[in-house]
Amino acid sequence: MTACVPARTSRTRGTSRTGRTSQAPDAPLKRPHSPPGRRRFPVAGCDVSASLVVFLIALPLSLGIALATGAPLQAGLVAAAVGGIVAGRLGGSPLQVSGPAAGLTVVTAELIQTYGWRTTCAITVLAGFAQLGLSVLRVARSALAVSPAIVHGMLAGIGATIALAQLHVVLGGTPQSSAVDNVRGLPAQLADLHPAALSVSALTVAVLLLWPRIPGRTGQILRKVPAALASVAAASVLAVVAGIRVPRVDLPSWSSHALPGLPEGPVLGIAAGVLTITLVTSVQSLLSAVAVDKLAAARKDPKTHVPRSNLDRELAGQGAANIVSGALGGLPVAGVAVRSVANVSAGAISRHSTMMHGLWVVLAALFLVPVLDLIPLPALAALVMVIGIQMVSITHIRSVTRHREVLVYAVTVTGVVLIGILEGVGLGIVVASAVAMHRLTRTRITRETKDGVEHIKVRGQLTFLAVPRLSRVLHQIPQGADVVVELDGSFMDHAAYETLQDWQMSHLAQGGQVEMTGRTGVRIAEPGAGTHACCRPWTPWRNHHCGEHPATESKRHTETHQLARGLGSFQRDTAPLVREELARLAREGQRPSQLFLTCADSRLVTSMITASGPGDLFTVRNVGNLVPLPGKESGDDSVAAAIEYAVDVLRVQSITVCGHSGCGAMQALLSSSPDAPQTPLRRWLRHGVPSLERMRNTHRSWARISGRMPTDAVEQLCLTNVVQQLEHLKAHESVARRIADGTLELHGMYFHVGEAQAYLLSDTDTGAPSSTGTGAENIVFDRVAPSPCPSAREREPA
Repeated sequence: MTACVPARTSRTRGTSRTGRTSQAPDAPLKRPHSPPGRRRFPVAGCDVSASLVVFLIALPLSLGIALATGAPLQAGLVAAAVGGIVAGRLGGSPLQVSGPAAGLTVVTAELIQTYGWRTTCAITVLAGFAQLGLSVLRVARSALAVSPAIVHGMLAGIGATIALAQLHVVLGGTPQSSAVDNVRGLPAQLADLHPAALSVSALTVAVLLLWPRIPGRTGQILRKVPAALASVAAASVLAVVAGIRVPRVDLPSWSSHALPGLPEGPVLGIAAGVLTITLVTSVQSLLSAVAVDKLAAARKDPKTHVPRSNLDRELAGQGAANIVSGALGGLPVAGVAVRSVANVSAGAISRHSTMMHGLWVVLAALFLVPVLDLIPLPALAALVMVIGIQMVSITHIRSVTRHREVLVYAVTVTGVVLIGILEGVGLGIVVASAVAMHRLTRTRITRETKDGVEHIKVRGQLTFLAVPRLSRVLHQIPQGADVVVELDGSFMDHAAYETLQDWQMSHLAQGGQVEMTGRTGVRIAEPGAGTHACCRPWTPWRNHHCGEHPATESKRHTETHQLARGLGSFQRDTAPLVREELARLAREGQRPSQLFLTCADSRLVTSMITASGPGDLFTVRNVGNLVPLPGKESGDDSVAAAIEYAVDVLRVQSITVCGHSGCGAMQALLSSSPDAPQTPLRRWLRHGVPSLERMRNTHRSWARISGRMPTDAVEQLCLTNVVQQLEHLKAHESVARRIADGTLELHGMYFHVGEAQAYLLSDTDTGAPSSTGTGAENIVFDRVAPSPCPSAREREPA
């Protein structure tokens, strides 16, 4: 299956990096700046082709799952359509496809057998309401704690299960109810081959695999048609022209479709059913969303950017889909890994593909029955089988092997195949926890002497359990010796830190030398290092005299230019550490996630206060962190150009306006006189006049900083200016369009220089008139608390 690569287009205004017109789907077709006669279509071609691929997969799977559960066959189509349209529109994972899931087959079948179909529909509706409640409680983030080995194992297990089941259909037989039974029945199935089904399936697989490899200009043209669509069409033509007798798609009649009724049965039993459906659908959907994020991030096309899943919103979307599906007589809905993987692999770039696949299901069930009846079921089975095989990724296996998590991966795959998705994931979590505890308690400490230098190697995590062994080895080092301590671990608790720090200080006092390195030999910061304390990347030039006596500083200033000294320090100390990352950015280009608009004040070091590095921020600095309103620039379009470039070309996900304490621009604005001469500074500061008027408006309440009022009028104006400039941002057409799409967020920030404390605006949607009509607002900047040290997984490079 080929990924749909967006066509290269010139990056002009109104055109995004994906080649699509950057216009909100609900926006009018004609805008004042639109080229005359240009046709705009809000859905990308990649999404259309991906939706067709997913539709071709979803249709037979939905019918098959409905058949396996004992539900009416129409229920599978209802769930597929509702999952695509409702969950696709309301969910928080743009590329995840929802519908009837194979992991719910056993649970749903048991409910139908016990309570009947109508009561099962009512249980599905109640489970949807329970999911909405869980989304309000914001418990979905716990899915991020799942190890990648478990997620990859879940995908591989599902792929293996699907491939084994569809292999029987490819060979002309009927799949069994479990993967174990499918394996046991495979020898008998191979002994009883059906040439008709096998020939159709073989053609499907051949076209599917060879279609992306057709050479020359002909292949370039043909590849515009998805490989899945081409393979199924070729198999259908073969079956019709050659008169091959194989089972074909047979859509059922809607005349006997059953709708839900009031729950009938014991209350505890129905409550248990609601809880089971809620847990299974929620966990499977969240795990699938995490897996989809990883698959989308791993795509090699840098031009397309898909936002990461909002798991709480995804849970709410799944709840809404289950409510609608149950009310319309459909199966329970969950995020489905097989269809989601196919959606990502087919090159989908937005939620349009998911929604359109649901629309295709509806249209097919209503109007295309004669056409769909021509599709051979072995062709669809061959398509799904290949997708299942592709889910067992060699890249994932290499990754878990490199991180020594093969056991977790293997247990998860085995559990999913032999028991079920939820049980397999549960086993994976248990094994991952056991492996983590084993690693935490197992630390290997060795000592050896090379060329007169003592080498101490620590393999594993340094916890209090390893302190006795660490202390014993360290105190065996002779006084005054040169020592290299190599730390190969991602965690050090307080007891180990103090032990290492106390020994180092003692060894240095006795004339020895100590160097701390990582496993690669790169030097790291020594705990408690007291020498050269001024040598930090943010040390000002006037205080930077490491390695020289302070008395020589005045002479040094006359001999060497400060800029040259700073550049020399960068080349010596910093360049070797960032060269590899900068080389990567030079090759791949910049892809910042945020536009950071702040003041030109020299005390604001954006990389320091945001803990960011090269390629993270697209930064715009000017006097007073001002955003001129469109049409008010008077010849200076630099800020507007930067905003348009960041939003439409770089496709940043958020914009932050950052003000700061003691801003000279705000002081000048407060003290300005109408009769003062119009210097360039005063002409620029006129863009801050709306902030001054906003502050002086008696109908608006003053901003507060983490519960306190501003200390003076300058601080009040600095805070108000941040809110006002956010309003100016919304007036820019490109920003307003992205906000309407839900793909761009605005943030307000205030940095108190003297306190070295950052504050975030708690609600950037201020300024709207209140319900009383007074226009009062509540502007609160909340303190940003220090974050804990990141875990090993968070620090691992992407």
